[in-house]
This record gives sequence, structure tokens and C-alpha cells, in this order.
Amino acid sequence: MSLAYRIAGYEFSDRELKDLLVSWLALGVAFAIFFVGGGPNITALLMGPSLLVVSLLTAGVAFLLHEVAHKVVAVHYDQIAEFRADYSMLFLAIMTALIGFIFAAPGAVHHRGYLTPEEHGHIAIAGPAVNLVLAGVFLPIYLLGAVLEVGLLASLGRFGIIINLFLAAFNLIPYGPLDGKTVISWSKPVWLLTFAGSVVLTIVSVLTLGLSFQV
Repeated sequence: MSLAYRIAGYEFSDRELKDLLVSWLALGVAFAIFFVGGGPNITALLMGPSLLVVSLLTAGVAFLLHEVAHKVVAVHYDQIAEFRADYSMLFLAIMTALIGFIFAAPGAVHHRGYLTPEEHGHIAIAGPAVNLVLAGVFLPIYLLGAVLEVGLLASLGRFGIIINLFLAAFNLIPYGPLDGKTVISWSKPVWLLTFAGSVVLTIVSVLTLGLSFQV
């Protein structure tokens, strides 16, 4: 029998919580490997846990809250919604990270029930919207780390900003199972505004903050 837990007013099954936890850990490990430059440099990751911690708190949290946001909005529209991890894709994320690039698709929130195109659009855009908000949350963390010259804090903020902006932009691409396809079907102006804004902010953040993944 599957157990159910209520967290912040929302119901999560034990399987769903397990899938969310495994996805968070797997993506944290995958991005940490990617940050050090892949398999040949993995000893640098093994020698110090700080980069893994940063990865879990940035990439891991970005994916986790992205998916939870889809669930929250779906439940708001009276849907039965649960996250299901794709273990083969989580394995692929780690394998691609080992060879120097990363492809991550941890799973998806599955929901059932009648929805209007607008409601579908709201559920789809919730994930990227949360990533944009998280990028704003990480900005003062980066600034504080830079002012105080605390490298770990600055790296946490920098990774958090860039990763969340990138995830928002990537997921808004109107292709296949990505959120952008559903959003553009609902509202082209909303899609254009959020997608273009995410792309511009991603480019600006990379050019301004750099892609130096050194903690």
C-alpha cells in the first residue's frame, strides 16, 4: 500500500517523494561532474565535497522546484498530479556528464482530469516561472559573496543564477515534451515574452558572471 504525506498542504505519495529525492541527488551528482569538466577531472570532485553541495543546492533545487511548481498548479486546477522520475534519463544525465556535456530530463509531473488550454498553459509555465524567481533569489547571494569575498557563497549565487535562467529558457523551447510547446499553444505573447526574456537574461548572466565552475 502506498503511503501519502502532506507537505505544505499538498499530498505526496511515498513513491513520488522517493522519485523526487533520487532525481535531486542524481542531477546534483551529474552537474557536479559536468562542472569539473567530466570524467577525467572527477578526482577533483572526490577530493572536496563543496562543489557537490553547490550543485545540489543550485541545479538539484532548480529541477526539483521546477517539477513541484507544475504539480502545485495542476492540483490548483483539481488535477490528480504526481511526479515520476525517468531513471533511464537520470542515468543518461550522469553518463553524458562523464564525457563532458550534460543532457538532463529527470522525469515529469503526470496529471489527469479535464483542463482548458489556458489551464494547460498555466501548468506548463509554472516551472520556468519558478526558475526565473529562483534566479532572482540567488542574485543577492552572489552579490553578498562577492562583497564579502567568500568564494563558496559567490559560486553558489553564480551557479544558481545561470542554471535557473538557462533552465527557464531551455524548457520554453516550443518543441516536443518541453513546456514551451504547451505555453505557445495557449498564448503566443506570453510565450514570446518569457522565452525571449529568459534567453536574453541567460546570455547576459553568462557574459557578466562567466562560466568558471571553480569553487
